[in-house]
Amino acid sequence: MKLREVKRIKLVPLAPFHFDATVHKPDHFPSADSDWQPGARWQTMFCQGKKLGLKLENKGTVSKPEIILHVWSNTDLSNDFLKSLKEEIKYRYFLDLDLSEFTRKFKSDPFLGPIIKKWRGMRPLNYSSLYEYLMIGLVLQNCTVKRSISMMQTLLEHYGTLLEYDGQKLYCHWQPKSLKNVSEEKLRSLKIGYRAKSVKRITDSFLNGEINELELRKKTKEEQRGVLLDLYGVGPATVWYLLFDVFHHFDELNHISPWEQKIYSKLFFDKNPEKPVAVEKLLKYFEKYGEYKMLAVHYLWEDLWWKRKNESIPWLEKLIRV
Repeated sequence: MKLREVKRIKLVPLAPFHFDATVHKPDHFPSADSDWQPGARWQTMFCQGKKLGLKLENKGTVSKPEIILHVWSNTDLSNDFLKSLKEEIKYRYFLDLDLSEFTRKFKSDPFLGPIIKKWRGMRPLNYSSLYEYLMIGLVLQNCTVKRSISMMQTLLEHYGTLLEYDGQKLYCHWQPKSLKNVSEEKLRSLKIGYRAKSVKRITDSFLNGEINELELRKKTKEEQRGVLLDLYGVGPATVWYLLFDVFHHFDELNHISPWEQKIYSKLFFDKNPEKPVAVEKLLKYFEKYGEYKMLAVHYLWEDLWWKRKNESIPWLEKLIRV
């Protein structure tokens, strides 16, 4: 599907705002729905029944941020639609996040302080809808990064839509209705294994109206947790990510997967990843960051992956296995 540019929207994030460290996360596995280069991110998006090609272009500085959001579509877009799109982008990219209290509290922390200064204005990022994020969570379960990349690519090729815009060819994520008449057996034939049942069951939950992302945003954290854990195939690790990235709970850190346990052990305690620090000890260590403990971990984690982008970190490479 070839798209044409229909609108440019000015976005002004709350300062400070670090564009590249926010819109590009080196720890995310590469996916065919987006691309990045310094100063720009291309991202496909399904919004209110429309397949969009987006480009976020940096036009400001950390202290005086400004983004131009370029919107490509194959149809005209109403002013009401564009207003709604703007608000959704602001929500997913945390553009209105006030980092002043977080910075004030921890700028003198010997470990976290220098990283806050280095990545001043960095925000978490969630470019996906709740349904899309759940699908990403499923392909990440119990396998190497290389296999996760392969499974997502296969699903995008079969059920996504290839969009062409601004010199890019990127897939727009499939939606629940795309899998309405797809059997579990057909999904298994795509070599996604036991995840086929979870993909089908979660998709059915959305098709049947059992879960609504916008309504869920209005619930308390514990209400959100309960709804998410009720979804077939969704466990504590996935819910932890969802509550932080999708629902913006910066204190959500009560579970650590074995993979993160190994990395945290080396990063925070300089221990052999194959003989990791106990999860209970790691969780207790992060308590000092209080209501911002997951945001603090995000800063420390992203700093590691940006280092890995620019230099070899042998112990980390052994754990990634791309």
